[in-house]
Amino acid sequence: MRLFAALPLPANARREFARTLAELRGADWPVRWVRDDLAHVTLKFYGEVLPDRRAVIEEALTQAVAGTGPMMLRFDALGAFPTFRRPRVVWLGLEAPPALELLKDRVERTAEGIGFAPEGVPFRAHVTLGRVREGQRLPPGALEQWPAAPFEPFMVDQAVLFESTLTPQGAEYAQRLTIPLAT
Repeated sequence: MRLFAALPLPANARREFARTLAELRGADWPVRWVRDDLAHVTLKFYGEVLPDRRAVIEEALTQAVAGTGPMMLRFDALGAFPTFRRPRVVWLGLEAPPALELLKDRVERTAEGIGFAPEGVPFRAHVTLGRVREGQRLPPGALEQWPAAPFEPFMVDQAVLFESTLTPQGAEYAQRLTIPLAT
């Protein structure tokens, strides 16, 4: 099974995300855009794990999330990994409180404690919009020229352990554990 921990977006944030995604789809860039109903903030990608490891992951994630209260987030600007000049992943960044970075760190440390390697790159709070098609490139300066829209803040109040199943139509997610963010 393929597992990851994430913060799902509430309805108002999904609407803003979907609006941005629709605008970007109109740009005709060589990008495989995500489905807007699957939008989330990834905390940890565990990858392919044996089914008997799920309980250990659930326990570690529950421990990491304990004491974390709801958080106010807001989308800010487009970004890309690894760089704007050679993007492979296009994302919508987040203005986030230090509590999100602390939560990410706690999730990484507890995952490391049960045998999962840390990500090894600085955390940048974001929601993935799409992936540039293999062998393709975005037009020069495309991301820098995209107008930033004003976004409303939104509250995230749960962390979820998702199972991701890859299908010919794309990924399908199933919630395997939901943990309320409550102090």
